[in-house]
Amino acid sequence: MAMQYEYTAIPESDVPRVSYPVFQHLLDTYASETSKVITVWRQFSVEDMGFKPDERSSTVADVMKHQLLSERRFFGGFIGLPDEPAPEALLPEELTPAAFCLRNEELCRPRLARLADCEEAWWLEVVPFFDVQRQRIWIFWRRVLHTAHHRTQLSVYLRLLGKPVPPSYGPTADVTWTGADPTRNVEAAKR
Repeated sequence: MAMQYEYTAIPESDVPRVSYPVFQHLLDTYASETSKVITVWRQFSVEDMGFKPDERSSTVADVMKHQLLSERRFFGGFIGLPDEPAPEALLPEELTPAAFCLRNEELCRPRLARLADCEEAWWLEVVPFFDVQRQRIWIFWRRVLHTAHHRTQLSVYLRLLGKPVPPSYGPTADVTWTGADPTRNVEAAKR
């Protein structure tokens, strides 16, 4: 039995087809990573929003805000994707897990549609990224990695709060399935 996620915000069937098939994996990955983030966010309660494991750490709410704000900066500012919402319009009115989840999905879906029409030359163009120059496709992958970093950060928060950690790329201590084959030893690495 293949891995089944409890919830998928953006199913594969909702991901637009790209003009240049070699770039389809970009949209598939962005939709999948957004769904994984939302799956983690759904595990938090309103009471958890102020939690942080250390005084120097960000709260759950701060990480969620950062995700929405920084993703807009990457797509609208660095990558140059048109029609991004104004920064003032990014955060949900209610700072609850459910509202953040909905807003994340609302921001992702139109980006997918706009990215689907981008041509090869656009993806490969070198543009400013902070104080350096990078190809748009490089900036896109940096965004995906940044998102994975903060999803993992909040997964640790879930563990510290005693809440279940949902699967991202494979089973967790809380969620597994028939056929899952984690690589936890040398013998497993040989398979």
